[in-house]
Formats: sequence, structure tokens, C-alpha cells
Amino acid sequence: MSERRPKTNQVRGGLHRSSFGETAEALYLTSAYVYETAEEAAATFKGDLDGYIYSRYGNPTVSVFEERLRLLDGAEACRATASGMAAVFAALACYLEAGDRLVASRSLFGSTVAVLGALLPRWGIDTQLVDGRDLDAWEAALAIPTKMVFLETPSNPLLEIIDISAVAERAHAAGALVIVDNVFATPVLQRPLELGADVVVYSTTKHLDGQGRTMGGAVLGPTEFIEGPFKEFQRHTGPTMSPFNAWIIAKSLETLDLRVTQQSHTAAELATFLGGRPGVAETRYPTADAHPQVDLARRQMSAGGSLVAVELEGGREAAFRFMNALLLFDIANNLGDAKSLATHPATTTHSRLTPEERAAVGISDGLVRLSIGLEDVEDLKEDLDQALGG
Repeated sequence: MSERRPKTNQVRGGLHRSSFGETAEALYLTSAYVYETAEEAAATFKGDLDGYIYSRYGNPTVSVFEERLRLLDGAEACRATASGMAAVFAALACYLEAGDRLVASRSLFGSTVAVLGALLPRWGIDTQLVDGRDLDAWEAALAIPTKMVFLETPSNPLLEIIDISAVAERAHAAGALVIVDNVFATPVLQRPLELGADVVVYSTTKHLDGQGRTMGGAVLGPTEFIEGPFKEFQRHTGPTMSPFNAWIIAKSLETLDLRVTQQSHTAAELATFLGGRPGVAETRYPTADAHPQVDLARRQMSAGGSLVAVELEGGREAAFRFMNALLLFDIANNLGDAKSLATHPATTTHSRLTPEERAAVGISDGLVRLSIGLEDVEDLKEDLDQALGG
């Protein structure tokens, strides 16, 4: 066959059947592996023979997931991790050292802000945050020697869009490696490696699982990076994905395109439905006409994704009243689930930021992040309407 297309790779990518000829991917719940001879064991550990050594290093079920995701993203290599933050931290820590400098967009997931702002400086790594939308700010920051650039687009939770190609061009001119957190868009809607990024990270806990069952993460990029410093760091520090979680997420990838496409359609319709309603100060959705970066979003993404940001008049009291009145939407801090979820970032995902830090990135007390699931759009409209007092 010619090279398989993405939807086929979602179902069959990385599939390796055992001698039993099973239809579904096999689940190998094993910590270690045996060898026919001591010589074979020695050669495998030395790298002269290709084989599994220990499931902290690699596992057949995890390999299926890694290869499937690698094909979807168009990457040279992929390594799975225990969580999304394990993916983020390992991708940074395996490459940076004391004296290095990192430039990142300031609108990021709360735990990522903590890693960049509190943990990395302890080890002598200088971090500068910039407004990711401002190319002049990137240019100024990258005028100083920089080892790495990190960005998240669309951002969490305000759905800001960063021009990946433009930032990557400037970063590469400065000699920096570019890492993109692609969790909101998924490889279905956005392919950062094709836009100039060097490395992509995911929390597979979100859309890639998509049903609220497992924790996981992934890092994808060039073989030199993934099988070099990243693999070495992961092997010895241990943030590896469990075989069971890999099996669950590999199966979930089979329906990723179907789920994300439908969720995006519904989210776009709900963003329009919410716009201009009494009590709603602003509704933000990447590909909506009202989004300040709609042209960039439409150029960079094939659809707007499953997240809608809603700013309610009346601050925290109004936000809590709205969330508590929801009947179908569950209150939870996850996203990308088959079930629709509502989150109040200021008191949950970004609560560890100071009020000044939240204000700097636009996270107000009235902001609610909606993750749109697979329910009927009319039922979701009715739920939002009654929660707003309609």
C-alpha cells in the first residue's frame, strides 16, 4: 500500500500481533523479560540485540501507543510518560542545565507556570515569560542567547493563539529548541512539527484518552532528541507510562478524529449560542469571528477545538452560581472528555498563581472554561440557557 493516511493510522498504527493472532492490541502487564541465555541477556543490555529489558525502559504495549501517536503527529520518534506534566518536565529537564535560558509564553497551564517560575530557577536556569501573541516581545527576548522556547497554543484557559511558524523562525535563528504543548488542539486539528516546532508534548489524559480514565503524557520529536537526552533522562528518573494506560489510550486513538471533530462542531455552535447573552461579558473560541486572532487560528488549525472560554458579568459569585446551576455539565478540572465539563480556573487549575499573575494573563474571577463533550448540542444549549437564568 501507499503511505497510510492519518485516519487509518489511528486504527492500525503500531499494531503488532503476537503468535495468538489477536484482533485487538495485546496487553503486556510485565515488569521484566526473560532471555534464552546469559549471553543473550548481556547482548540485549549492551544494545547489540534489539529487545525489551525492563518496562521502565520500554514495553510492547507502550510501544504500540507510541508508534501510533508518532504516525499521527508525523514525528520521527515518540516516548510515553506517566502524565502530561511528566512529559513537560522531562522534556525541559533532559535538555536544560545550569546557566541555560528559556523563553516561554506567559499564558500556560498552572503547573507549567510553577515548573518554569519556581523549580527551574532553583537549578540555575533563567526563565523569561512573554506575551505569546506579541512577535516583537519574542524578538526582544530572543536577542539574548536562549537554549529553549516553550509555548502552548491554544492556551489554557483563555484560548490565545500563538503563531508557531513565526516564533519557531525567530527561535531557530537564536539557536533555541522549540517545544509546543499541543494538548488543546490534538494532532487532529494542529500539527506543530509541520509548522516549525522541534518537539511536541501532550497530556494524553485529555482528548487522547477522551473518556476520563487514565493518566498519561507523550513527547514527540526528532530521533536525536527523543532517543538521546530524553530517553536517558526518562530511563533513570522513571516517569514512564504503565502498560495498562498505554493500552487504554492506544484504543482511544482509534476514535480520536471522530470525537475531536464532533466536539469542535458542537463547541463552535455553543460559542455562537453564548455570544451576547445577558450576563455573558465575552465568549472566546479560536475560530469564531469575534476571536482577536481568528485569522491565525483558521490558518494554523483545521477547527477550533473542544474548549470555550466564557467571561461572566458579576465575577466569582456569578461564575459559581452559573456552574452550580448546570445539570449536564459536570464541575471538574479535566478537559477533552466525552462528557461536558465546567472549570473555574481562578480557584482550581490556576489557583496557585498570585492574583497579580492571574491578572497579567487575563484570568478573572468571572472566567469559566467549558470543555464540550459528545452530548446532543440541543441538550447542552438547554442546560447553558437554564444555568444563565434564561
